[in-house]
Amino acid sequence: MSALDILGLTAGTLTTISFMPQMLRILKRRSADDLSYGALAFFIIGISLWVWYGIALHSMPILLTNAVTLALNFSILVLKITHDRRRVSE
Repeated sequence: MSALDILGLTAGTLTTISFMPQMLRILKRRSADDLSYGALAFFIIGISLWVWYGIALHSMPILLTNAVTLALNFSILVLKITHDRRRVSE
């Protein structure tokens, strides 16, 4: 693994980890009111494009870190939908 690969993995890992506090906050408060569907949608589209880009370049650092970020943000979107529906039904 090259130094550039390590740099890419480190950058991607830190970017991915940055979403963990948001997910933990949603789980703790059982609310995702602070999040915008539009922002989540644009972010998910952008990260999806990064995944495709990583595939096209055969770049594991880009592919792996963005795939994890994508999964994490899909989870956040599902939590938002779940909590919003629960709030409406109450």
